[in-house]
Amino acid sequence: MPPTLTEIAGQKLNAEQTSYLDGFFSGLRNRGFTFGEVEPSPTPASGRAAPAELEDLIPEERLKRESHPLDSYPLLLQHAAANQAPDKDNTFRFKWHGLFYLAPNKEGFMARLRIPGGQVRTFQLRELAHVAQQLTTGYVQITNRSNLQLRLIQPKDAPEVLRRIQSVGLHSRGTGADNIRNLTCNATAGLDPAELIDTLPYTLELGQIIINHREFYDLPRKFNIALDGGGLIGSLEDTNDIGVKAVRVTEAQGAVAAGVYFRIALGGATGHKAFARDLGVLVKPDEVLKVIAALVRVYIANGNRTDRKKARLKHLLETWSLAQYLAETEKLLGFQLLRTPADLKFEISNLKSPAIPHSHVGVFPQQQPGLNYVGVAIPVGQITPKQMLRIADLADLYGSGEVRLTVWQNLIIPNVSDTYVETLKKALVKMGFDWRQSNLRSGFVACTGNSYCKYASSNTKGHALELMSHLDKRVALDVPVNVHLTGCANSCAQHYLGDIGLLATKVKVAGETLEGYHVFVGGGFGAHAALGRQVFSSVSVAQLKPLLEKMLQTYLRLRQPGERFQTFAARHDLNALQVLFGGEG
Repeated sequence: MPPTLTEIAGQKLNAEQTSYLDGFFSGLRNRGFTFGEVEPSPTPASGRAAPAELEDLIPEERLKRESHPLDSYPLLLQHAAANQAPDKDNTFRFKWHGLFYLAPNKEGFMARLRIPGGQVRTFQLRELAHVAQQLTTGYVQITNRSNLQLRLIQPKDAPEVLRRIQSVGLHSRGTGADNIRNLTCNATAGLDPAELIDTLPYTLELGQIIINHREFYDLPRKFNIALDGGGLIGSLEDTNDIGVKAVRVTEAQGAVAAGVYFRIALGGATGHKAFARDLGVLVKPDEVLKVIAALVRVYIANGNRTDRKKARLKHLLETWSLAQYLAETEKLLGFQLLRTPADLKFEISNLKSPAIPHSHVGVFPQQQPGLNYVGVAIPVGQITPKQMLRIADLADLYGSGEVRLTVWQNLIIPNVSDTYVETLKKALVKMGFDWRQSNLRSGFVACTGNSYCKYASSNTKGHALELMSHLDKRVALDVPVNVHLTGCANSCAQHYLGDIGLLATKVKVAGETLEGYHVFVGGGFGAHAALGRQVFSSVSVAQLKPLLEKMLQTYLRLRQPGERFQTFAARHDLNALQVLFGGEG
């Protein structure tokens, strides 16, 4: 007979509770159920967070131990019944349901969805459009995690918004706070003729694993995962806590057989100026999800829960070596991963010669004969419910009832027959969007900004649109230049990755406090990964327009043949750039 239960989760049971549980389990045993072969609760070594003294924990961790935030739904219903704004503690808890109270900027919630791989069906897009029309202000954003955000939701409407999101097979659970954020992969996964492996099925399955395992909703801090299967449109996997990159070994090398593998990189966090570092292993595709789960569990068990500013995986890897992290991961897996030979020869694409990654905006042939994917530019990711409904119609009429959201805040309509391409082009232009690649406009990325985010110092989306309009009339770029605007040091728009990065700040001009930006240059990603360097400080928006115009004109005038903006910036020191661009050092 099993021992009597005396406590649950460290809480002592009283006599009445103990008696109830004894009767409950006895009834189950009498009906033939047994728990003798059930695995015991995980120990800290297998992924659960190690016990910590409450007085050592930060307030957020104490709240999570008082009651798991996923159990806060009854509180959400209470707030809805009274149309009551949440206090500080419940504001934190409700983030586990994908709801973010926007005070002091706005009185209402933002709902962030979970859309693995950015794949959304047209029936889902229509329902989200109707939700935005009926229960929000109609302000919808495509995020740089291939996701959607809906704003502005009153507390009384929050449960209904969640219900309707779930009614079409989508989720909002765990899209904020100490959780694994929306999973990303190649926007053209399964379509790109140059890819090595389709990463979308792995991304969707990983999404199901996360949704159905409660342990993945108690991380020390936010966590990002991206998978890249090769091809022309990357996933920015090296900017994530876990970045998974496909490679193809063309011939056997020692213990490594020929075939497609995934390489793993850890610790990316561009807001903290860090790219992910290679773990030194090759993972077979059929084992990659098991490996990712183990990597996350090691972080859950060992991440910092006493200092929120030092709690990301990047920070753990400042005290642990990659070899130590790998050893702990292999303990959980129960087997050793294949090590990467130092001289490994591999390919990252099906193309015979390396291709320069191109923009996804435009019309491109798929690996499926006679079909194309059409990339649509959505200026800084802002889209209305009416536009969402029209995009859904176009995807049904000329595609396959599917839309892909991208990390560049745009979208793709896949599976468009050759026959319908010209018709779709005209329809997109008529509705106010464009399928044509712009070397300037297509490269703008902006975070939410201070219209809806309490952390942001400026109206990033509004300023991005102003800058686009100003520069488009004055600068003719013949190569793409990326401009990233972010409202605070959290760097949601990854300003360090832009050819030109803009970090919002407050600027004093003639005694008046204005919105402005610090200016960075030379950032990049993928094969050109680099962190931007700050070249100017505290530039007001009015001053920024002519400054960026001069920067781009100077680059075009003085560059070497075929030279990219990033390369141009990299071959000059900051003093030289300040002189060239006409700023004050």
